[in-house]
Amino acid sequence: MCRILGSFAAGADRPDPAELSAASARQRHGGPDEHQVLRGPGWALGCDRLAVTDPCGGQQPYRLPHLPGILAVLNGEIYNHAELRRALAARGHRFPDRCDGTVLPALYAEYGPAFAEHLDGMFAVAVLDLRPGRTQLVLAVDDMGMKPIHLHHDPEDGSTRFASEIPALLAFGGVRISPREDSLDTVLATRTSFSTGTALDGISVLPPGATALVRPGAAPVVRRRGPHRAAPVGDTQDVLRHEVRRLATADVPVCAVTSGGLDSGLVTALAAEHARETDAPPLHTFHLTYRGNWPGSEAAHARSVARRTRTVHHEIALDPDELPSLLTRTVRHLGQPNADPITLSTYALFRAVRRQGFTVALAGDGADELFGGYDRMRAALAAPPGADWAAAYTDALSAAPRLLREHLYTANYRAHIADTGSAADRIEQELRSAEAVGADRVTAMTALETRWRLPAYHLRRVDHLSMAWAVETRLPFCQPSVVAHARALPAAARTGKRALYEAGAELLPAPVLRRPKQPFTLPVEAMIAPGGPLLDTVRELLSPARLVLGGKVRADRVGKLLARQLERPNRADAQALWALAVHELWTDVVRGMSIPAGCAAA
Repeated sequence: MCRILGSFAAGADRPDPAELSAASARQRHGGPDEHQVLRGPGWALGCDRLAVTDPCGGQQPYRLPHLPGILAVLNGEIYNHAELRRALAARGHRFPDRCDGTVLPALYAEYGPAFAEHLDGMFAVAVLDLRPGRTQLVLAVDDMGMKPIHLHHDPEDGSTRFASEIPALLAFGGVRISPREDSLDTVLATRTSFSTGTALDGISVLPPGATALVRPGAAPVVRRRGPHRAAPVGDTQDVLRHEVRRLATADVPVCAVTSGGLDSGLVTALAAEHARETDAPPLHTFHLTYRGNWPGSEAAHARSVARRTRTVHHEIALDPDELPSLLTRTVRHLGQPNADPITLSTYALFRAVRRQGFTVALAGDGADELFGGYDRMRAALAAPPGADWAAAYTDALSAAPRLLREHLYTANYRAHIADTGSAADRIEQELRSAEAVGADRVTAMTALETRWRLPAYHLRRVDHLSMAWAVETRLPFCQPSVVAHARALPAAARTGKRALYEAGAELLPAPVLRRPKQPFTLPVEAMIAPGGPLLDTVRELLSPARLVLGGKVRADRVGKLLARQLERPNRADAQALWALAVHELWTDVVRGMSIPAGCAAA
């Protein structure tokens, strides 16, 4: 697990070492163990390494003496690296260590840009081919988009730059960007940017399961690969058990995140089972709660899972007074606005994981998307024929429903969104189009959730905020065999997570199985109520003078929304206010990151 970066252009100029150093410094929190950037005429390739597999080997960029001219860097883990190494060794390739990424130059030499089709894992890979007559850069990410690559192409000089995190990309002097005009509407309508775009003009993200080919001076050509060939064997519990056992094996200490719900509970139970059966030390589990009396606490359920699975449990009690100071840090690490208050909880949780000495954490993200666990999915399935289920579903994704957004916008901004279209419009159209060509609603919703929302909203949050503390998060539900198994199930079995409840029947406490679904999040309605620890921060970010200057929302109507929240605290109003505040803070943070490389700060 690492952070990677690079630059590629036509010509003989070598990239500025100050820019490269600044870019590396901005994402070094995710790779504190080793740093190296190589550069040459028209190119640079670098890595900040978090040593997980073969900590004493695996120096990046990867180079093999018998393959001069091929360089590679990796962010992530390749779980089938041992099998690949054996197959490549049989073809005559030689390797200096057993690090997973060391196989990449040889794999590329054998298969060219199709090398990523042979990888099983979570990965963002860059391969630079400098052999005479073959010069090109190849970028690839895993099928679920667990590991990101952010791109900027300058059409004027033909250069392409990339990095694992947006702040690092902004340290390159040639990357000149500005917030997208529709970024506020996108945050309110979908909570964060979906698709290949970001909240910044000029920066894109490689979509899940994609490979980009970059020739000198040309724009990246992106293509989607076919899904990884996976052959799941057995029922849901068997398939998940197999993946948990693979992912629980590492050369560094491994723990699990236990929210108290079904998904993380299943991962915890199977990882604890694996530890017992292999005579390994007991599994450690982590749960975040808040000091004081706050609604929605899952601590008792997490403790119940820990007792049942016999783990060493760590209950982290975060002081709510610390939340305002965490907000700017989480926004900076994410690089673009994410309207879910869970970001603060996630950041604090992985800080505790790292401070307790763990480098790898197992988590349950991805289950709801694959197995139909969201309330909005159940509501859409229950909608009668003729009902506009797609619009209701899309509104349920939002931080502020369509009517509220349009009420808050200024006349000019409302007209602009009407002319250009909202992210919500595109989601509704995709859902209706899928149904029109014969897809059932479960399949249509699952496809949208896994292809767009899961990578942008959940996986990016988990990746950036765990790596902010140099913790590698592994996600069994996002493994190809689990994904293939879920997609092959009948619609009824992947509705309401029925298959997962059956898998957990003998593994988890009955109260955990019976409890209603509750997301791991921050009780934002209480946190910005009168006397709440985040009220002053939100009030400052949404000051009338500031909003009038922005020109996108009416300050008087935002003020009335805040007054209503203070009079009758509720989740819906608090979520809309939080999204507005996060976007305002993000605009400040991103301006501070867009500074010359010589002035860049880590």
